[in-house]
Amino acid sequence: MAGQFFEGVGRRKESTARVRISSGMGGFTVNEKAFEAYFTRLGDQEEILAALMAAGQDRATYDISVIVRGGGVTGQTDSVKLGLARALTKLNPDFGVPMRKAGLLTRDPRIKERKKPGLKRARKAPTYTKR
Repeated sequence: MAGQFFEGVGRRKESTARVRISSGMGGFTVNEKAFEAYFTRLGDQEEILAALMAAGQDRATYDISVIVRGGGVTGQTDSVKLGLARALTKLNPDFGVPMRKAGLLTRDPRIKERKKPGLKRARKAPTYTKR
């Protein structure tokens, strides 16, 4: 696997993450920043690394590089998680079964609902006044 990498793309709401995984020394960068420096919110790091745990792999055996664009913190976290799971299944198709059982290969289809005419937002109507 020298010089070879496996890529997975994850999406959630408005964010898109391109995850590349290759054999290495355990480096994990997100937008050219350290993984811990980019995802500082409590629980986000564990949520992303759930894909490695489900596959039974150690983080120290891979170099992971992520480019994530758009969306907010939650959307980026979930898109990186999906991209990492997809990259790991390309690396070894046997990882697909435990990933699927853990729900890591399913894309969350929920997106922002569009604003409707005559309303303030997607569903919020102007206040009704009788007189």
